[in-house]
Amino acid sequence: MAEEKMNQNGAAGEACTDTGQPETSAAAGQEAEKAAEEKKDTMKDPSGAEKAGDKKETEDSVKDASKEEAAAAKDSGRGFFGKKSSKEKALQEQIDGLNDKVKRQMAEFDNYRKRTEKEKQQQFSLGERDVIEKLLPVVDNFERAFATVEKDDEEDAFVKGMRMVYKQLTKQLEDLGVKPIEAQGKPFDPEFHNAVMQAESDELASGTVAQELQKGYMFHDMVIRHSMVSVVK
Repeated sequence: MAEEKMNQNGAAGEACTDTGQPETSAAAGQEAEKAAEEKKDTMKDPSGAEKAGDKKETEDSVKDASKEEAAAAKDSGRGFFGKKSSKEKALQEQIDGLNDKVKRQMAEFDNYRKRTEKEKQQQFSLGERDVIEKLLPVVDNFERAFATVEKDDEEDAFVKGMRMVYKQLTKQLEDLGVKPIEAQGKPFDPEFHNAVMQAESDELASGTVAQELQKGYMFHDMVIRHSMVSVVK
């Protein structure tokens, strides 16, 4: 009985030994396979292994960009918040001052141009007036001569020729803006009429022009010569 029991215990021990060895070998194999899988995954996707390096690289790039921006801001005279430096403010004030000076000079030149054009026009008008004033006595002499012509002499060639010259002269004056002032039978107006004598009349009211002694003329809107008249008392 004792020998049989020893044989059974020995068989059980051998069974335990045989069972333990395969279990240890299987665990070692699983660990090796797991390490191989991890190595394989690392080779296929290196991003996991390089994440730390990439993160550091990104931080370095951001720092470099910030330094470059700060340097650029310093070179341009601006701070981090876009505020102008004193140098840039002084430059802007100088630019504004020059712009204002140019605008004022342009305005002054425009005023000078307008003023010179006006003066030139006035001088030209004065020159025209001077010539017209010298021609008016000629017109007066034509009219006095025609007043003495008899009816029988109206068809005379000389008279007709003088009337043609007179008509041409008055037409030229009219084209220049010269026109006679109406006086006969009009109320006396000192702006247009020059009273040299008084007259009595039963037909005309007091203060009315009774007779035009010398014709007056307007040059555009300006009196170039007042009408010489007699006025009813």
